[in-house]
Amino acid sequence: MMKFTKQNFIFLVGGIIIYVVDIGVDFWVASKYFCQGQYSWSILILCFRGLSSLITQIFSYEWFKNDWEGTDTGKPKWIFLVHLFQCGIFIRYWFALKYGCQAAFKQNSGDASETDPPNFIQKQAVDVVTDINMLRVFKTFLETTPQLFIQLYILMEHGKNNFCQYAAIIMSFCGISISTVDYQISLRKSLPDKDEFRVLPKLVYLFYKLLTITSWILSISLITLLSVRSSVMLLIFLWTCGFTWTLKQHTTFCKSKKMEYLYRTVVGIILIFTFFNIKGRKTKLCISIYYATHTVVTLVILFVYMFWKPSIIMEIHFTIVSILTILSLVLGIIFLVVYYRCFHPTAYCRPQAHSDEAD
Repeated sequence: MMKFTKQNFIFLVGGIIIYVVDIGVDFWVASKYFCQGQYSWSILILCFRGLSSLITQIFSYEWFKNDWEGTDTGKPKWIFLVHLFQCGIFIRYWFALKYGCQAAFKQNSGDASETDPPNFIQKQAVDVVTDINMLRVFKTFLETTPQLFIQLYILMEHGKNNFCQYAAIIMSFCGISISTVDYQISLRKSLPDKDEFRVLPKLVYLFYKLLTITSWILSISLITLLSVRSSVMLLIFLWTCGFTWTLKQHTTFCKSKKMEYLYRTVVGIILIFTFFNIKGRKTKLCISIYYATHTVVTLVILFVYMFWKPSIIMEIHFTIVSILTILSLVLGIIFLVVYYRCFHPTAYCRPQAHSDEAD
């Protein structure tokens, strides 16, 4: 297992700041839309925020219960109240700062306690950060990615742009980028057979995820401009396919069946936007089918626009949007191939609690 370093601690503090800023931006954007009389957009943004917060709190509380099972201290009663008021993530950040500070600073200075061996403290720091990053992955695809889709749709549909919209789009891109890369970093730290995730692999992985997700969100935004009903039906169909696939994988991420089905439901939503390796197995065929399907659907959507030629094409600068969609898709797949050929670890995790991993 790799060490929790001072650099990791600095990134952890930065993650807390970004998390708080993201909450503020969400409410700021929602209030702006509300004041402008666009109540549906305001409510939709708050609904995504509320849904992601609720689900992440449920998983966080369940993991706390599992961690305290069989211990002498038992589960503190205040843990439930903290999660009930949607503040569980801050408790996890507090534990992360506590263990992370010990692992990154005190051990290096020789101040580690004899009752807390260095390996134990390192494991505690890595494990708690891994849990946080997993929750942030859930938040990213339950809230941040849908909000990015909404902002891009509003921008293309109405052609109105302001600082509020740009701030929301930038924060969404930052959230997606940081959560996907941070989770992959913490995953490698938590598994003994993983190689260190160096700067170049991080950048390649970041661009692979960011570009493919961007292309797909633009594609969904385009089909939504043609027909909201068609877009909703496509998203439901994609979620059904993803959920069915998780059922066939027989995942064992959670101890209870109810939580396992909730986990599979969330993974189904994640699979709408990006590939997610839920069993830690080699997935060359699955990922090839996944992105080949996305490519075909994207091309079909663009061809529909080209031959349909509604008046909306000129209003949304169809040429620019189509170029961005194709370019980001091609570059994203190139980065994907480079990552899997050059930087993807060949060792896979052994079955254990919380062992299901992102690709």
